[in-house]
Amino acid sequence: MRTFARTLGRTQVLQIDSVNVVQRAHYMPLYSRMGPYDVELLHRASGASPRRVVEYWAHVAAFMPVELWPHMRHRMRFFEERGHEWSAIRHRPELVGELIDEVRARGASTSRDLDDGLPRQKVHWGWNWSETKKVLEYLFASGQLAVAGRTSQFERLYDLPERVVPAVHLQAPEPTPLEAAMELLRRGAAAHGVGTEYDLRDYFRLQHDRTLAPLVKPALAALVESGELLPAEVEGWGRPAYLHRDAARPRKVDARALLSPFDPVVWERDRTERLFGFFYRIEIYVPADKRVHGYYVLPFLLGDRIVGRVDLKADRKGRRLQVLGAFAEPDAPEHTAAELAVELRALAGWLDLDTVEVTLNGELSPELKVAVKEQDGA
Repeated sequence: MRTFARTLGRTQVLQIDSVNVVQRAHYMPLYSRMGPYDVELLHRASGASPRRVVEYWAHVAAFMPVELWPHMRHRMRFFEERGHEWSAIRHRPELVGELIDEVRARGASTSRDLDDGLPRQKVHWGWNWSETKKVLEYLFASGQLAVAGRTSQFERLYDLPERVVPAVHLQAPEPTPLEAAMELLRRGAAAHGVGTEYDLRDYFRLQHDRTLAPLVKPALAALVESGELLPAEVEGWGRPAYLHRDAARPRKVDARALLSPFDPVVWERDRTERLFGFFYRIEIYVPADKRVHGYYVLPFLLGDRIVGRVDLKADRKGRRLQVLGAFAEPDAPEHTAAELAVELRALAGWLDLDTVEVTLNGELSPELKVAVKEQDGA
C-alpha cells in the first residue's frame, strides 16, 4: 500500500473508463509504474474505510486523492446551482430529495437498485439513461452523493458523502478559489515534472471550471513567487514552461512499460508529440475501416522514448493475450521487439492469461512473433 500511495502521489488521478478490452483504464497506470500488482490495493483504497481515493470529475471521471474533496466543492456547487445539463431535474424535481432519502435508508445503491424497473434499450452509442440515473449523476456531480464503489458490472454505487469521505476531509474548511487553483496546479505540476500553462491547467480540467479558469494565471504567478514552480524553457516547445522544484532529472531513464490509452503520459496528445515526437490518437471511436493501428492500441515506452505501439485484446475465455497489430516508430532501436516481448509476457501473467499470440499485422509483428516464441522457449 505504501508503494501504491507513492505511485498515486506521482499520477495524482486515475482516469476511469468502462472499456475492458485489456484491463480497465484505472488499473493500468499503476501497472505501468509498479509492475504486476494486486488490484485489491486499489479496491481497498477506493472502497474500504478509511478511503485514500474517491471518485469524482477531477480530470474526467477519475479516482483522486480523497484530501482533494474540499478543493472540488466549488465545482460541486456549480453543478448544484446549474442543475446539471439533463432535463430530469426539471421534469421530476421531487426525485432529488426522494433519492437522497432512499439512499440514506438503503445504503450504497446502484441506479438499477433505485430505478422504477423500466428496461433500458441500447441505441447507437451507450445506454439510454433512466430519469433515476440522470438525477443520481446530478447528485454525484454536485457532491450531494458520493460513489462508494463499483459493482462487478461496473455500475456506480451511490451513497451519502458522510459514509464515503472521511470526516477530516468532508468537514475541512473550503479553500478559497485561489487556494484551490494553486493546489490543483501544484499537483498537476508535480505529476508532469515540467509542462506548459495549458498542460498544468488541463490536468484537473481547470480550463472548463468557470470558477477557477480566470485564476490560473494568478495562481501560477503565486507558485512561481513561492519557488514551487520555476520558469523554464524546453527545446523545441516554443512556449514558456514551468518546472516543479522537486522534479527529478536523472542522467538516464531506464523504463519499459506499455501505456494505457488513458495514461497521463498520453492524455494531452500535443504534449506527447512535443515530448516524444509520437503522434497518437485513440481509435476506439473510429469506424473499423478507418482505423490506422487498431481498436485498443497501447504505446510502448522504452527508456525515455515511445518506440512503438500494439493493438491488444485479452481473450479471457481462451486465456491468451492477442497482439492484433504491432508497429514500430521510425527511430525504434533494434532490440524493441525483444523488449516488447518481455513486457507482453509480464502483462499476460498479470492478467492471468497463459499465452501471447501475435498476428502478422504491422511492420514490427514478424520480429515480435519470433521474440515471443523465443521467450516461450527460454
